[in-house]
Amino acid sequence: MDGPTTAWWDGWKKRQERAHNLVIDLWDETRLTKLLRTAEADDVRRAYYEAYRGESSTEEPRDLVEVDDDKATALESALFILQMKEAGHIELDSAKRQFFNADVVAREIAHKGVPAELKALKSADATLHGLWEARFNQCWAEDKFPSLHASVWSDVRAEHPQLPKILRLDLLHAWGLVHRLVDNRKAGWVKHWRMIAEAHTDP
Repeated sequence: MDGPTTAWWDGWKKRQERAHNLVIDLWDETRLTKLLRTAEADDVRRAYYEAYRGESSTEEPRDLVEVDDDKATALESALFILQMKEAGHIELDSAKRQFFNADVVAREIAHKGVPAELKALKSADATLHGLWEARFNQCWAEDKFPSLHASVWSDVRAEHPQLPKILRLDLLHAWGLVHRLVDNRKAGWVKHWRMIAEAHTDP
């Protein structure tokens, strides 16, 4: 507020406090900006402010991380790799990279604990799980399980632009989130995927 407005405010505040026996606290631009930058206000800020400035939609996707040889070797015993081998897949390097990058993102979001990001990740997981489930049921009805993986990947590619922008996911991350669903025993690539998941022992 400028000088005259501040003088008016101070007078009005004192009169109201005296007349109504209360305390009036001014939330000016500085205080509101500080509050909007807190984790608790993340949803409000993104919904009512950043949406109009286009900040969340113009951010670049996250950087991708390379998987070193040791990590790649360790992933050989992961459930999602076992499921892919059971489905007849031979080349698995890209699957490891997808999983590893998605896992890095998920762990970072869990560590930061920003409510809006946690909610967005949960939403993305639910969406991708729904895509897998729809294709799995279709393959079950048509007995076409060899096409399950490719069909889900095509669906994920089409859905990727609709996933929450706050997550800043590359398409590779989105594919990796499906691998995480498999690794968390929520999905699989063969008809008997539940049996494989139950028999698998975490390394």
